[in-house]
Amino acid sequence: MSTDDSGVVFGASGADIDAICAIARSGARVEIGADALAGIQAAYDCLVRHADGGQSIYGVSTGLGAAVDTRIDPTKGSGQHRIPRPRAVGVGRFAGREEVRAMMGARVARFCLGYSGVTAEVAKALAGMLNHAIHPKVPMTGSIGEADLPPLAHIALVLVGEGTAVQADGSEVTGTEALAAAGLVPPPFGIKDGLSLISSNAASVGLACLLLQDARRVFDAHIGAAALSYEGFRASLDPLDPLASRLRPGPGQGEVAAAVRALLIGGDLTKAGAARRLQDPLSLRCIPSVSGAALQALRAAWAATELELRSGDDNPSVLAAEDTVLPTGNFDPTHMVLAFDTLALALARLAAMSAERIMKLLSPGFSGLPRFLAPEGPGANGFGALQKTIAALTAEIGHLAMPMPFSVTPVADRVEDYASLAMSVIEKLGRLVEKLRYLTAIELIVAARAVDLRENVKLGEGTQSLFAAIRAIVPPLDDDRSPSNDIYALADSIAAGTLINQMLDMK
Repeated sequence: MSTDDSGVVFGASGADIDAICAIARSGARVEIGADALAGIQAAYDCLVRHADGGQSIYGVSTGLGAAVDTRIDPTKGSGQHRIPRPRAVGVGRFAGREEVRAMMGARVARFCLGYSGVTAEVAKALAGMLNHAIHPKVPMTGSIGEADLPPLAHIALVLVGEGTAVQADGSEVTGTEALAAAGLVPPPFGIKDGLSLISSNAASVGLACLLLQDARRVFDAHIGAAALSYEGFRASLDPLDPLASRLRPGPGQGEVAAAVRALLIGGDLTKAGAARRLQDPLSLRCIPSVSGAALQALRAAWAATELELRSGDDNPSVLAAEDTVLPTGNFDPTHMVLAFDTLALALARLAAMSAERIMKLLSPGFSGLPRFLAPEGPGANGFGALQKTIAALTAEIGHLAMPMPFSVTPVADRVEDYASLAMSVIEKLGRLVEKLRYLTAIELIVAARAVDLRENVKLGEGTQSLFAAIRAIVPPLDDDRSPSNDIYALADSIAAGTLINQMLDMK
């Protein structure tokens, strides 16, 4: 795979998270490399050879799901174009443009691995939909995480000239109209194309890529907020000393401590005697330990998602080099789900720490600053009422961090008696990350206000740059005002990745 200004070229080695995000969020063009096309063709030839030889192949010479005991003759018209119709059963909210593109991009990327048995025509047609901005209307509830059949079926319907597509202006057209407007036609289907389009967890994986980019940006902003809270509180930097991490090298602890220290370099707080207290609250002292653990969880979820992008999950899979058509259970992404459940728990701990730091800055008994960091004047409230929002966000984040149930109602005549619930887990974590983004924006605003009130302190080079970026978006609090618009504006900057530079590698 390669990514440059001209777009993303998927090869036979798979994709990475950044490539899927470029397709989804930057509209990067998609091309299928020559090596990938050769592998796709070899796998399809292998599949046809085995089907012609009379081998019983799930979904090719048999029905699907509970109808696996029904024999189908794959030589008499594949009928594969009909497979998406009864499986497009989604309900609930509809996926946004970026989400749809991420799902489609992940499916194309895994086609390029050469294990699906899809035809080159269908693989190129799905890439063509991306390149012509044909975005199917995809309901987000229906997948139980054992291959994302419903959302992928809604995408496949448009490819066969059915279903509904959403145009750039928000209007809706039929699949046939969308393809015709782009000068495309539904491709001919081979003997496994319908199944290949929907038998994958590509929807969950594509959404996971977007979520991880969002989480990474929130995490970077969180580290910046922690450093600025150190400045606003005038906290002791002893817990950031490399010796502390050497004594107990917790996961990510040394890296987080170094990242916070780097932001503080050049400021007064690094001088002896600058700290106001011998020991600060744990929400300040334990930043390296707690944020380091969250960094490890984020890296684990990142690695699990990229493993999926570089792995075949089709059932059955076609291994042309081994001349084998192999039934698998690789559509089950439990390893990825567990990583995301762990990430949710880790991010909830960051939220709890952040909330406490904010409350300490607002308390004159801890900060030595005016109550609620209020401006001068009778009856000024400052950020007093904002505590309610902080409490609500923290409670909701804690609720969303709870893992999904690990048992569901069996389906397909009880053949499918386990489910990972991958899409549900990712959707839930997405809501958590959104709320953590707001909470992080609040900490940045409050810490910046504390710095204003300290007066005549020299910030570190990194925290000074961050403070200036905040002030370019959020003006000082000279009089009481609603902080809601300020929070939205700063949260948007975090989401866009423009507020603070990436400090820690996810690899």
